[in-house]
Amino acid sequence: MSQMIRPPIVLLKEGTDTSQGLPQLISNINACCAIVDTVRTTLGPRGMDKLVYQSERQVTISNDGATVMKLLDIVHPAARTLVDIAKSQDSEVGDGTTSVVIMAGEFLKAAKPFLEEGIHPQIIIRAFRQACDLAKQKIKELSIEIKPDNMREFLEKCAQTSMNSKLIASHKQFFSKMVVDAVQLLDDNIDLDMIGIKKESGGGLGDSQFIAGAAFKRTFFYAGFEQQPKHIKNPKVLCLNIELELKAEKDNAEIRISDPSKYQSLVNAEWKLFFDKLEAIHASGANVILSRLAIGDLATQFFADKKMFCAGRVPEDDVRRVCRATGAAIQTTVSNIIPEVIGTCDVFEEKQVGSNRYNLFTGCSKTQTATIILRGGGEQFIDEAERSLHDLHMMSEELVNMDLFKYLRDNSSSQLMVKTLLINAFAKALEVIPRQIADNAGFDSTDILNQLRQKHAQGQKWFGVDITNEGICDAYEGSIWEPAVVKLNSVVAATEATCLILSVDETVQNNQSDKPQAGPQIDPRTRQALGRSGAVSQMRGR
Repeated sequence: MSQMIRPPIVLLKEGTDTSQGLPQLISNINACCAIVDTVRTTLGPRGMDKLVYQSERQVTISNDGATVMKLLDIVHPAARTLVDIAKSQDSEVGDGTTSVVIMAGEFLKAAKPFLEEGIHPQIIIRAFRQACDLAKQKIKELSIEIKPDNMREFLEKCAQTSMNSKLIASHKQFFSKMVVDAVQLLDDNIDLDMIGIKKESGGGLGDSQFIAGAAFKRTFFYAGFEQQPKHIKNPKVLCLNIELELKAEKDNAEIRISDPSKYQSLVNAEWKLFFDKLEAIHASGANVILSRLAIGDLATQFFADKKMFCAGRVPEDDVRRVCRATGAAIQTTVSNIIPEVIGTCDVFEEKQVGSNRYNLFTGCSKTQTATIILRGGGEQFIDEAERSLHDLHMMSEELVNMDLFKYLRDNSSSQLMVKTLLINAFAKALEVIPRQIADNAGFDSTDILNQLRQKHAQGQKWFGVDITNEGICDAYEGSIWEPAVVKLNSVVAATEATCLILSVDETVQNNQSDKPQAGPQIDPRTRQALGRSGAVSQMRGR
């Protein structure tokens, strides 16, 4: 009796494409390496910039890893993991976004030969996680506790280190002092939203201003605005979330009256309610009125007659900063305005900056906010300077990696043979940071790495790449400092991304459910200029 042949069981709908096993793992690694090659040359003080063309009116020039990764619409599902870790690094610590992507790519490249030799991915994952734990332990040992007395110097040096690879590196001393001044004004919560960055074209970077208080660009104004005072000492600041404007009736509004004379009483009642609001504001004693909503021409003229200043449609973040600086509280009604909700400062003034006028609140006794007005020659230049300052608020850049390599290599000798090889591979991958910094500066990276290995083998743990003199230097003596949290976050994020990608051995894609990608297509010539973005990982500007 012949055995019954059972028909195959179909679990996935027709048109579904599956890819699994070692080829899928290798494909994912190759895709990630293609992404890494796109941002690799942006690392370090001599890193190159990337021009990402999105449309004729929207072109971004940047060497910030997170910015470049965000602007590239990466189609390959595994490679999107690198975008996620760059965003995570940017949101957590602000700096090291390029480093974390490059390290993740190097870890994957180190794992590739072992996969091809038949080593199970889970063995590699366990070894890499163990190596990551050792690296974290070593970073904590290398870190130095800074005494409060030296905190100011430490913050400035960290800011300058972070700025070495930025567009504003030529003004690093100027901006590092400015950024540290801003951060030290904040309270213990260190809410970076309380540091406002305004961009004003014209002038040079050296014309940028730091304001220990709040400032915002003059808002839309009505007739009567120029009659209002533009300089007030010890102002009383009232912040509102109220619309002070008479509006026409809405569409389809209907009022039925039996006597036409009653219409005038309705108009009079509306005007009385409006003027009662204005009189209540005036009676509160406030002479600087800010509102998140519109302040119309009638209210503007009223405040001008009373020698009061007003500004409507002030952005929400600016209102919050003014409240934090002056001690005011946002009001949603004008009834019962008590003195405790009115803020104050030494001086309110309207000042010309470039081609625009700014409203400044300075000399605030409760100052827990600051504003930086960035100047520069072009819009793209100022945009990149703003991104650089965001990184500076969080701090940092290079080092530590060579001593991590030595430490991991020394500790791998006590492990099993396969695990020893894997931890050594992880350790060697950490060398990618000094190697890439040297390559981007046009140095002989092989010679630089040999010198670094020799110094670290002799116990001189602070040596790193010397960009200025084309060699190596004691980074501690050279004040190339960074917070340990930057390197900790980089190593952990890169390791977790590597382990995630190595744990995926099958991709299921249902072509019938695919939807067309939204957004403009990037020009083919621009695609070619962006580097390797073809077969393995397609990239489009958003």
